[in-house]
Amino acid sequence: MTRKYNDYKILPSILAADFGKILDEVSTVDLPEIDHLHIDVMDGNFVPNLTFGPRIVKSLKKHTRFKLDVHLMIMNAAEMIPAFVDAGADIITIHQEAVTHLHRSINDIKKYGIKAGVTLNPATSLENIRLILNEVDLVLILSVNPGFGGQKFIPWSVNKIAHLKRLRKEYKADYVIEVDGGINPDIIGKVYEAGARYFVSGSSIFQKTDRKQAIKDLINGIEQKRLKKSTISV
Repeated sequence: MTRKYNDYKILPSILAADFGKILDEVSTVDLPEIDHLHIDVMDGNFVPNLTFGPRIVKSLKKHTRFKLDVHLMIMNAAEMIPAFVDAGADIITIHQEAVTHLHRSINDIKKYGIKAGVTLNPATSLENIRLILNEVDLVLILSVNPGFGGQKFIPWSVNKIAHLKRLRKEYKADYVIEVDGGINPDIIGKVYEAGARYFVSGSSIFQKTDRKQAIKDLINGIEQKRLKKSTISV
């Protein structure tokens, strides 16, 4: 089966890894299929958890080959953009709900020459970001409520992703749709079919003993949908 890795990406989320041996954990996903890590930055204010700061991002940038997809779940996201750029972020995604001047903050990220994304909590409407869809490189749909890993996928997230795909066509935009929350081999094909192409997965990778097989299982979940669609088209 031919796999087109440029068509989609699996992004292991280190939120589910063992923080005490983070570099060892990351080495277990150092596979040809993986070129990005997802880093959830939480402040205990915007979300009920505390995780990583710029120093962790800087260390991962120094000691690994991966590009770093940094998701800021913090109240002062706009003020922290320069610190995470300096630390080595390749993508910075900020919450629509956490910044006062979203358009300004998105363009502040892009001024540094890296990719800028906007994130929406599950209950936040896509209407809130319509006017900046042509400004962003990526839209991250949270399919669980933010703060903790291991939660169950919210089913109506599929419709939200499909709607976002339609908006991309309507606005003639070029953003990638990313999804994070409850992504496992049974779910991933559905959200791929809906239009997502970046898939963040934490527990389904780092809570497994065989991480290589865990990633293979996620890829197979997508490929089964791709193969089925190809067969139907023929």
